[in-house]
Amino acid sequence: MIVRRKVNTEELKKLAEHFDGYIKVVVDIERGILAGGGDRHFDDEQDLLKDGSLQKNLWGGGYDTKTQEIDYNSIINLRPKQNNPSRDILSLEIRKNFDIIVNELLK
Repeated sequence: MIVRRKVNTEELKKLAEHFDGYIKVVVDIERGILAGGGDRHFDDEQDLLKDGSLQKNLWGGGYDTKTQEIDYNSIINLRPKQNNPSRDILSLEIRKNFDIIVNELLK
């Protein structure tokens, strides 16, 4: 599901049902939108690419609805050419933008 505005309680439950309260998310840090609720980050990434997002702007992680913790770990984050040789988002600036979007749309 692509999320362009703050979700309501029912939408949040639907996004979180696959992993019992945890949502895998892919955030487009330029467009300020995210996709979530899929089984794999790759699936949400593909939805955003079809919607017009650019690969360089897509970053994966997760949101735990119970603890409200955000994580930055996904295989789609492995990008040596973008100076990110890890599954974790290493850039503090990208993490900050990721947090802002997740907080605005999911909390």
